[in-house]
Amino acid sequence: MFSKATANFIRQIDPEGSLIHVSRLNDSHKLVPMALVVKRNRIWFWQSPKYQPTDFTLSDLLQGDREISPGVSETEFLTYKGTFGDKLSGKLDTEAGSVSVTLEGQGSSKLHSCFGKLKKEELDVKKLLHDSSNRQVDMQHVLMQQLKKGAEVLVVVKERILTTNPCTVTQTKKEQCSFQGVLGLMAMLGSSVKVCVKDRNNIVADSDVSLEIPSGTVIAYSVLELEIKKDGHYGICLQPGTIGGIESDSTVMSWPSNNSLNTVDGKHGEMPPEEVPQSALLNGWQKMDLSPLAELPESTRWDLFKRLQETLRDRTALSYLQCVLEGLCCGETPDMVEYEELSESQRMLVSAILGRLGIDSPTGNCQGGLSAHINVAHMLVSAVEELPDETLSLLSESCPDFLEAFDTLMCMLRDSGWPVFVQCPLVLLQDSQAFQLAEQLLNPTSVRMRRDTDRLWMETGSKAQVKLLVLYLSTHGLSLLCKGLKQ
Repeated sequence: MFSKATANFIRQIDPEGSLIHVSRLNDSHKLVPMALVVKRNRIWFWQSPKYQPTDFTLSDLLQGDREISPGVSETEFLTYKGTFGDKLSGKLDTEAGSVSVTLEGQGSSKLHSCFGKLKKEELDVKKLLHDSSNRQVDMQHVLMQQLKKGAEVLVVVKERILTTNPCTVTQTKKEQCSFQGVLGLMAMLGSSVKVCVKDRNNIVADSDVSLEIPSGTVIAYSVLELEIKKDGHYGICLQPGTIGGIESDSTVMSWPSNNSLNTVDGKHGEMPPEEVPQSALLNGWQKMDLSPLAELPESTRWDLFKRLQETLRDRTALSYLQCVLEGLCCGETPDMVEYEELSESQRMLVSAILGRLGIDSPTGNCQGGLSAHINVAHMLVSAVEELPDETLSLLSESCPDFLEAFDTLMCMLRDSGWPVFVQCPLVLLQDSQAFQLAEQLLNPTSVRMRRDTDRLWMETGSKAQVKLLVLYLSTHGLSLLCKGLKQ
């Protein structure tokens, strides 16, 4: 609840900015000005990094006994309250022994956040630079010893947004589930429970949960990254978008550079979209292969396509699905706290998609067979997750014929190597409604479509780059799942 509320707050007031939402209430007390946070880069370079607050400040990390106290300014920020809701229906067909089981669910939820009057505290960076000059990082500090230098970066808290009065976050859920058949052991119910149901039964459940948040709770913050060399010398990245890192024991610096991003595999670290080199983007267009999705059985592809379209209407379910797939790819266990916060219909939807990929539960146990497609599925879902809400809504309603035509258009752009002009006489996209839908999909990428009586072309803006690549991967993957299926 708290993480959803703070994420909604950031999405509303700073969607393209530097603020990071606080995902755990228990981290609030750690996020003081000059606190150290570990930034962990993700698998794919377009994904937002994860941030893990630590129990240390920059002063703790530097050699010497002199405490650094750079000073903090405090200003009023804004007053905030918001209500967000969604409706979702899900259906899961499975088997218990020789008996077919159908589980259907419908639900709705509303999340009401009232943070009240907020204030901002900001670090005096000039004084910090002055007070910490000629100081070096203690490379033997326990935190430095435990960092994964190739994938993690240390950052310091520059500013934070706090509540000034006690406030509440309230979530209201209404669930209706129906069972038909005989149900054995159902992992998706969150516990090992045997349920035996004959004929058809309905279960209706309402819940109303309120979370009281004390004054002085941090709900968002921004950071400055550190560049740390192996001899302990360090620098603070002051320019927006500047990337930090830690020098490894070898002679090669581990923080990302333009040269280190000559392939797009996400292992070199995240870069802002405007900083990703052209070579990396071309590799992304040419080498990121989603074709294994087309090798799945027709029934599996169609089912995955329809359920993914349902997931596009619910960002919470989409984010958790991405989390599970990322955990499988990285060998990590998904966050069960997030799973417990899902509604029953969301759990059913995620479980159904995972089941089609050969994963028997959100804990990531693979049945085999289709497990080879997990990496490809993760690439697709992680790309989709980066799309704005408006684009997700459009794709959730797009028919297979349109997706196939739009994919052809995007593949032309891919194969021509980022042209400024592409001629495209696709018959379907000559239709006014389809053309308007394509325009809406491309709008966030700074690409403009134009047409005359027998031609259709696109003009790419200088900032298309990563957003266009993510849109291509999303629509290409969905098109592969439904290609050739007329259902």
